Order: sequence, then C-alpha cells, then structure tokens
Amino acid sequence: MDCASCVAHVEKAIRGVAGVESCQVNLARGRATVRFDPARTNPDRIAAAVTAVGYPSTPEPPGIPAAHAEEERLARQKHEAHAWLRRTLVGMLLWLPVETTHWLMVLTGHSHVHLPVWLQWASLVSGTLAVTYVGWGFYLSAFRALKRGTTNMDTLIAMGATVAYSYSLVAFVGHGLGWWSALPPLYFMEAAGLLAIISLGHYLESRAREKAGSAIRDLLNLAPPLASRLDDQDQPHEIPVRELRVGDRVLARPGERIAVDGIVIAGTSFVDEAMITGEPVPVTRTVGDAVIGGTLNQDGRLVVRAEKVGAASALAQIIQLVETAQSAKPPVQRLADRVAAVFVPAVLLIALGTGCLWFLWGMQHAWPAAQTWAHIANAVCSVLIIACPCALGLAIPAALMVGTGRGAHRGILIRDLDALQKAEKVDTVVFDKTGTITAGRPTVATVMAATEGADKEVLRLAASAEQFSEHPLAKAIVQHARDLGIPLTEPESFTNEAGLGVLAQLRDRRILVGSSALLDKYGIVAPPVAAPPEDARTLVQVGERKPDGTVACLGVIQIADQIKPDSVKAIAVLRKLGLATVLLTGDHRSSANAVAQQTGIAEVYADVKPDDKAEVIRRLQDRKSIVAMVGDGINDAPALAQADLGIAMGSGSDIAKETGDIVLLSPSLLAVAVALRLSRATMRTIRQNLFLAFVYNVLAIPLAALGVLNPLIAAAAMALSDVSVLGNALLLRRARIDPD
Repeated sequence: MDCASCVAHVEKAIRGVAGVESCQVNLARGRATVRFDPARTNPDRIAAAVTAVGYPSTPEPPGIPAAHAEEERLARQKHEAHAWLRRTLVGMLLWLPVETTHWLMVLTGHSHVHLPVWLQWASLVSGTLAVTYVGWGFYLSAFRALKRGTTNMDTLIAMGATVAYSYSLVAFVGHGLGWWSALPPLYFMEAAGLLAIISLGHYLESRAREKAGSAIRDLLNLAPPLASRLDDQDQPHEIPVRELRVGDRVLARPGERIAVDGIVIAGTSFVDEAMITGEPVPVTRTVGDAVIGGTLNQDGRLVVRAEKVGAASALAQIIQLVETAQSAKPPVQRLADRVAAVFVPAVLLIALGTGCLWFLWGMQHAWPAAQTWAHIANAVCSVLIIACPCALGLAIPAALMVGTGRGAHRGILIRDLDALQKAEKVDTVVFDKTGTITAGRPTVATVMAATEGADKEVLRLAASAEQFSEHPLAKAIVQHARDLGIPLTEPESFTNEAGLGVLAQLRDRRILVGSSALLDKYGIVAPPVAAPPEDARTLVQVGERKPDGTVACLGVIQIADQIKPDSVKAIAVLRKLGLATVLLTGDHRSSANAVAQQTGIAEVYADVKPDDKAEVIRRLQDRKSIVAMVGDGINDAPALAQADLGIAMGSGSDIAKETGDIVLLSPSLLAVAVALRLSRATMRTIRQNLFLAFVYNVLAIPLAALGVLNPLIAAAAMALSDVSVLGNALLLRRARIDPD
C-alpha cells in the first residue's frame, strides 16, 4: 500500500467479504486486523479478496511467533526500500547529467528553447529510459487499479509523467516535421526528474517507516533464541526457547538475558528490567522472586523454574499490546481515510478542469497552439503530481507508531488508542493508596490488644482467620505471626466480606478481622486507637462475636506501608502540569489523611468500599472534570472502568489481568506523568502532521493549477511532504516527556 487511498480500497475489499464484522488496516505497518464470523468465512478467503483487488496478501498463521512475523515484515520492507533505491539511482543518473548541462548552457547565455540539437536528443533518450524503467512500477500499479475500476497515488504520478512526456514527444516530433517553426518548451527532463525525486521520497519514506516501527523489533530482540535447560543431573542443554515448557528449570548465567518468565529457585543476582519496566536501576532477585523473560541477568547465576512460556509470557503480551495499539484507528484517522478515499478522483477532476481553463485562456488571448498546450501540460502535470495524498495517509499512523513504541520502551503500554485523546484532556488524577502511592509491601508495625498482655493472642487469632485471604494486609499479618513462631489454627469456616475484611470460625470462637466498618456492621464498637497522623499506618481491627451474642473488640493491628520514594515528586509534577490530584482509598481516614499530607494531595476520599469507588469517580465527573484513575487494575476495576482514563499499575509479569486503558509496568508513580506527557506530545504531533498534510495540498494545488509551479518543483514538494510528516513523527523519539 502506498497511500490512504490504498487503505480505503483494502478496507472496502475486506468488508465486502460475507462474514466480516470489522477491519482495521494500518498503512505504516502493512497489516490488516480483521474480526469475522468463522462460520461464514476464513482468513484465506479474506486474503484472497484483498489479493484480487491488487494487494497480494497472506493470512498470518495462528500461533506464529511474533518474532517470525516481524522478521517477514522487515524483510518485505527492506526489499521495498532496495527497489526504491535502485529506481532512485537510475533515475538520478538519467536526469541529473542532462539537467545540469541544460542549466549550465542557460547560465552561459543560451535560451531554454534554443538548445543544441544534441542536447534535445539527449533529453529525449534519457527521459524515455526514465519513464520506461523508473516509471514502470508506477504504471503497473496504476494499470492494476484501473482494471479494478479504482485509483491510487500511482494513478496521479503515472498520469503526471505521461502528460509531461507525451506533450514533449509531440512537441519535439512536430517541430522536427515542421508543424511549427519554434520549438515549444520540452518537459522530458521534468518527467525524468519527477520520477527520480518521487522514488527518492519513497526510499526515504521506507527508511523512516522502519525507524518509526522499531519498537516491536527492539522488544523482540530482548528474547534470546536459545535457553539453557537443566536436566535431571543439573546439566545444561541449549534448546530453542520455543521448546520450553512450564516447570522446566532454566539456567541464566551472568550477562545473559533470562529466557523465560518464572520463579528463581537457586541463586541471587541483580537483574536489569529497564527494557520491560522502564526502571533504570537493577533490582535484586533471589530464591522465591519472580523474574521476567527478556530481562538481563547482570552478575550472578540464577536457576529459574518456568511459569509462563510462549504467548503467555510477559514479553509476548507486551508485544501483542503494542501491535494491537499500532493497528487500531482513532476517530481522527477514520476521518482522514474518508477524505483520502475521494481525494484522487477529486484531483483528477481538478486536473481536467485546469486543462480546460488554460485552453480557454489561450484561445481568449490568441496564443499559438504550442504555447497553449505547453501551459496546459505544465499546469495539469503539476496538479497531478503535487496532489498525491501520501502524507495524509501517513500523518496519523506514523505518529502513533513512534508514540506507542516510545511508550513501550518506557514500560507504558497504551491498550486503547482513544486513550491518547482522553489522556490529553485529563484535568484530574485520582489515586488508589495501597500499591499505588505506597510500596504495596505492608508489614505489621504494632499489635495493641484491648486486654493488657494479650498482644500475641490477638495476633494469633487474626493470622489464623486471615490464612486464606489474598489481601496484602492479610498476608502481612500471617507472615508476621509466622516470623514470630506463633502456631496458627486452621479455620473451620471462612467468609470474605468484600471491601471490609473476613469472618472466620476458629473452633468455638467467631473472629472478625478488618476495617472499623466491619466491626460496626456486627455491632462491635472499635476503641479510639489511631496511628499518629504523620505515620500513615493502616488500622486493622480484630473483634469477636461470642455464641451468646455479645461482641467485643479484641485489639488493633497497625500496619505500615511505606510511601514510594518518588510519589511526592510524581504528584508535584502532576500539579505542575495543571492537574488536580485526589486520593481515593478504602483505608482509615487518619491513614489516608497522613498519606495525603505527606504527598501534597488536597482532596481525600477514605473508608470507601471497592464498589463505591466508581460512584466517587462519577461525582467528580459530574463536576465537569475529565478524570484519570490510577490503581492496581484488579481491586480498582470498577473505578478504572468508570474513569475517563484508566491507568493500571502493572506488575511486569501479570499484564493480562490489568484492565486500564494505559498499563504502567513500572512501579514508579512518575510513570503516570510520563504517560500523560507522552500522550500530549503524540496528539500534538498528530495535529501537526494533519496540518502539514492538509495545508500542503490546500495551498499547493491552486499554485500548481495557476502554473506557478513546474512539474519538477511539484515532485520535489510532494516528496518533501511525505518525508516531513515522517520526520516530524520521528521527532517524538526526542520529545521531552521525563519530569523536570
């Protein structure tokens, strides 16, 4: 595909297949993503429909490794770039020597129309060779489009070159046969030059596309092709990574990339996870820690038990998310495609009208026929060449490829391209507390029993009740009891009260562990015990409901969860960007207020149940705020879904469970500011590209129609427009998105 018109033709062909529900065609990557009813059609039939309209296509086989698909795409792209380079070199060799000689003679006093006969013949020969060899690809593409009853960018180029060459040939032969005394202006060199310059533009465009789409290639390069699998005698054997299975033991030597997602079962090392999470500082990984395939083992020997392989690995999921994002179309792209779909036919009508008007103008002013036709050839050829809609088709996909690719390098995965437009408009950022502003690794700070000397008993009861809970606070209580060697009792029954806590039957005792709201629900009055306001501790109440119906509060467990080192800076950066910040948590108000005070958050909603968080978001939206919710993607799913923009803090190894529009693999809250700044920069580049593409055509077509531009200048301008749009998109790679 060459332009947005090609995209429109391919989409029309796909949608014409019975059973196709939707399709998205990406010009920059040369891919179509199709949703269809398998009972009515299949990928082979869809690909055949695309091939039938002139765009040879093959379906990507199911289960094909992403690396293989990307290698094939890169091979096609390199082949295309080399073909354009050959045409460029041949075109330049045929055009530049004759054109240079022509202008040297003009500068030494010769007239444009009184050139030596040998130079006229040289122009004819070189122009004919250029149109034949360099122009063959354009003519073939235009002819195929004509057979289908459609048009494309090559239609305009082929017609422009044909007009310039055919007029010049008639003028040259007619003068030789004596049909007119003076030799009209010849455009042989303009025909050769425009084909050479446009080929050069396509070559530069191919190279720029390759750079714009480098994100997936860079991610694929992280995955080592081979892995050292340990056998039963602990001897390593190198095998292809694709042959690894869950449960295999894999050796990662110092300096090697870890081959698979898994758990460390032997060894300790520093692991560089920068290419996955965006965090530049290596992290310590030891026995029991999770590691991600593709990360770099720096200085120790690790043995990893494979947990996720193939398409289930974190790297494969990241690549899939980036590919999906780059293949999708925001509403503004669909508008550009609709414009481009009718652009070529409109240009053909403009060119026809231009020729008619120049003909009438020549008759009115009694111009000689040769002069009239020279003006017609110049204007029509310039209109056809300069109006090619390549830039329009590349304006948005190129910016999106660079923007989403740069995000992937920084551990920012944009799952929904509409999120880019939403992120730009966000004015309020709402944060969950645990695991978002805080580190998410809570530890028990103190145990305060209502009865003096009963601290260990309160801890034993609470830990026994919480054994089967997956909540981070519950795990912290259980771990603290085990660290102290306190024996636990297995509960006879266990009930989880969503957002409140747990109830467990421990032999003849009914124990409640959770927030003060849980105790209130069962008629237990919690004592006025609170952490110091500056400590930001979470309070877990422990109560008992006795068989006789009496209730009592047994004590309070204070749990500390440190605020992340960069949370204060991250929130300050967001305020500097003009964004309001809000803390939304189910934690106790004293803890929430302490966190807000330390981080500089002005508005706090505490003691909010998970199901009620969405209602808080809704109330903020009722104030005409555009709200982004930042949470863990699981407990905060309703709030993430209600928010205008959901930002999920990912774990790096469990991406598939996240539910946000944007997933941050980095645990740093600074990534939120980076994601919003990247979104703003990407949307700004998209608008700049659309401006360049539309304004270029709006201004250039009238100038060409008026005869101000000659075909050579038109060709250079057209090529420059494509390269400028791609070059502007590539500037995104250097845009400042890091916090100051």
